[in-house]
Amino acid sequence: MSGPTDAVPGTGQRHGHRHPGGPGGPAAVVAGEEVPTARVEALLSAVPARDRETRPEALARAERQRRRWATQVVVTDELARRACAERGLAPPAEVSPARVPTVSGTDVADLGSIVAVALAHSPAARLLLAALEAEQKVPERAVRDYYDRNRDRFLTREALRLGVDPYGALRASDVLPYRKVREEIVRELRRAVARQAFFDWLDRARADVEYTAGHEHPGDPSHPDHEHRH
Repeated sequence: MSGPTDAVPGTGQRHGHRHPGGPGGPAAVVAGEEVPTARVEALLSAVPARDRETRPEALARAERQRRRWATQVVVTDELARRACAERGLAPPAEVSPARVPTVSGTDVADLGSIVAVALAHSPAARLLLAALEAEQKVPERAVRDYYDRNRDRFLTREALRLGVDPYGALRASDVLPYRKVREEIVRELRRAVARQAFFDWLDRARADVEYTAGHEHPGDPSHPDHEHRH
């Protein structure tokens, strides 16, 4: 299960009309406090460019988008720090921009590149996601329904050895009993619901963030280079 990742919240996000910040200026403003451009620069230095453009104009565009992408990662970290403080969660250790976040292709597909890298980069974002996951209550009916609809995922080793068609008519002996897989299903569903809660929180939290020119969301249609890429 996955949610609406990397979404631009309609007209909710404010991008302001601030002038681009210098090396010590802001990339964005969160609740009246500036997020220094230096934090974005540090992340850009740590994460290699994935674009392999050679034409000058294409390379310049790719770098502009990479800066906007990095700004979203840094802003997500800042918002998560504030959310943790509001919840009384222990302040996480400082982020080390020199550490290149390791993000799997599966996480990018499930979460979107911004959220996936933000979670890898930000201890506060991970702490917040863990808190949201701990809050989720998965109804028994939902767990049982998932088991009944996804029997192909719970084949026994013997059924797999015999090459039983997972989408055919399965016998009871081909499938692991519900009691043995119930906790695994609960963890998976709780994780999926928590991720959706994280997406919803992030959309609300960044709705009032103001960005300086050149640091807008990469999918914001108000700037000419916009794109919505995962």
